[in-house]
Amino acid sequence: QVQLVESGGGLVQAGGSLRLSCAASGSIFSINHMGWHRQAPGKQRELVAIIISGGSTNYADSVKGRFTISRDNAKNTHYLQMNSLKPEDTAVYYCLFNIKIGANSYNYWGQGTQVTVSS
Repeated sequence: QVQLVESGGGLVQAGGSLRLSCAASGSIFSINHMGWHRQAPGKQRELVAIIISGGSTNYADSVKGRFTISRDNAKNTHYLQMNSLKPEDTAVYYCLFNIKIGANSYNYWGQGTQVTVSS
């Protein structure tokens, strides 16, 4: 069993910054990748950023140059540093761990944290 705890959301003015964190605990043996998705009202959930086991990262075009994903392997935690926030970044942000257990891999999601950017 794997549990995720997200933190760091909130209300910020446009141009401001927030840092999200996602900590995993439980039976974690091999992490394939970690990431962040977001879902704005009336829209589908979309990928924001991902970091794979080797350290490579990938970002949605809309956040490139503004958001940075990072990790602390010793703590089974990853982070999303969000700078130069825009009102269109307003959404519920969900963290993800993709974990290999035996021959299969499973997605584990955080509970979601609200990010609201005011203009």
